[in-house]
Amino acid sequence: MTQILLIEDDVRLGALVKEYLESAGFTVRHALTGSEGLRLAVDEGASQLVVLDLMLPDMDGLDVCRQLRAVSRVPVIMLTARGDAMDRIIGLELGADDYLPKPFEPRELLARIRAILRRGEAVVSVADVLRFGRLEIDRAAHQVRLSGHLCDLTSYQYDLLLILAERAGRVLTREWIMEALKSETIEAFDRSIDVHVSRIRAAIEDEPKQPKRIITMRGAGYVFAKQQD
Repeated sequence: MTQILLIEDDVRLGALVKEYLESAGFTVRHALTGSEGLRLAVDEGASQLVVLDLMLPDMDGLDVCRQLRAVSRVPVIMLTARGDAMDRIIGLELGADDYLPKPFEPRELLARIRAILRRGEAVVSVADVLRFGRLEIDRAAHQVRLSGHLCDLTSYQYDLLLILAERAGRVLTREWIMEALKSETIEAFDRSIDVHVSRIRAAIEDEPKQPKRIITMRGAGYVFAKQQD
């Protein structure tokens, strides 16, 4: 069974979410502090996804995300206070895959978890490797390489890059990308896509501030260049 690690200090909310996810067929480990969550995630491992509250009693959830990303690529969904847009941006920059503002419906959290896990398990029947000059996107290995070197991307960023690359030459709007990634949010938050694109550029562009692979079309969206060196 797929194992979820829930890091949430609200005992009542944590118990509710744990019960709901377990009724949906997952196994759930619940940590009440950031340090306990890191221990379970790093020392014991095995979790396929982490649900992380940013307001924890012993340490900032963003610090938990930073430390977790230093040792693991496990998908992370952040739970944030509704008004904390900056925390969401920082969390995404640190490598979180998605966020969910509080208060939330457990069924929406379940839908986001399933969407992320589906993206990771999807079997692609077309060519395993997309090549654009020195850039390679390996579908089978779920990896991206530039000049043979592995690029450090989260699972969400990999999927975003793959969506762009599979439609090279086409301008894709932020709304279309968010829909394709199954990342609908309670609040409009187009900047989440911009943050992820910025992180992808840092990994695959020779000059991230002068990108030649992922081009911004002002007022329209993004286009992945067909011709690359």
